Amino acid sequence: MTYIIYGASYALSYVSSRVSGLLGRIREERGQDLIEYALLSSLIAAAIIAVGVAIYTGAITAMANGISNCIDFDNSAGSECEPI
Repeated sequence: MTYIIYGASYALSYVSSRVSGLLGRIREERGQDLIEYALLSSLIAAAIIAVGVAIYTGAITAMANGISNCIDFDNSAGSECEPI
């Protein structure tokens, strides 16, 4: 019975020390610059993607329509597809 109590006490102290270590790391500001750079770069990437989608919307739509016209499972329309 004492082994169970000793094991539980050891496990509790181990978990407590690990949690306090993690809390200490969270309170430090060592990774703050890295997070700021990651947020800034993700904002720049989102802006670039938004501009690209705004510029190429017509071309993407035309390409999708061309692909959809080429997919003919019945082949009843007799459509011929040409590469874009």
